[in-house]
Amino acid sequence: MMDFQISMTGFVALYVFLLAGFAGWVIIGHVPAILHTPLMSGSNFVHGIVVVGGLYTLLGARTPTEQAIGFVAVLLGAGNAAGGFAVTRRMLAMFQIAEVKPARAKPRHTKKG
Repeated sequence: MMDFQISMTGFVALYVFLLAGFAGWVIIGHVPAILHTPLMSGSNFVHGIVVVGGLYTLLGARTPTEQAIGFVAVLLGAGNAAGGFAVTRRMLAMFQIAEVKPARAKPRHTKKG
């Protein structure tokens, strides 16, 4: 039977974090403005996954340091998802067409003679 384990040291984790940040910065910078709303919706979905991962990690935490890191991860992920939802909702409201009110008939001027 094959035993497969992945161990990540602090330096490798920092490298992955920096690489993900740079990739995100490059990708977001090349997205046209019209696609930002669908991108925000997708990022909200990803943040939901971050919250689930943080909860899973928090459940397996044994030391107070691990519990604190898990708590912060869940807190930041939930805050980010809620903020992204609010921003997406506001952006979608900006694209809705306002109801056109019928113009009021102007009174006709009559000549007094």
